[in-house]
Amino acid sequence: MPVKKTGNKKIAKENGITFGMISVILMTVVIVLILTSIKIYLSNQIYYESKVVNRMIREVSILKAEKVMLEQGVEALKFKNNVTDTIFNIQENE
Repeated sequence: MPVKKTGNKKIAKENGITFGMISVILMTVVIVLILTSIKIYLSNQIYYESKVVNRMIREVSILKAEKVMLEQGVEALKFKNNVTDTIFNIQENE
């Protein structure tokens, strides 16, 4: 422990942990905990939102595939209708 001499008396300099040091450490720990909890919360929210977005993307791709199938079905029915109409027209003309 360092000692200062002033005249005949020796004064011991304070050495160790002070209240100021403890308060700075506690404030630092609290700030770090707040920032990490905010980061964890935001990461979780982003994860759950991305799950919703991925589900919607899958549904959109399914609906697009279904639309293509329905359009092909409509085209097939139109072709069949045109062919049967011409057959009926030919039979009526004969």
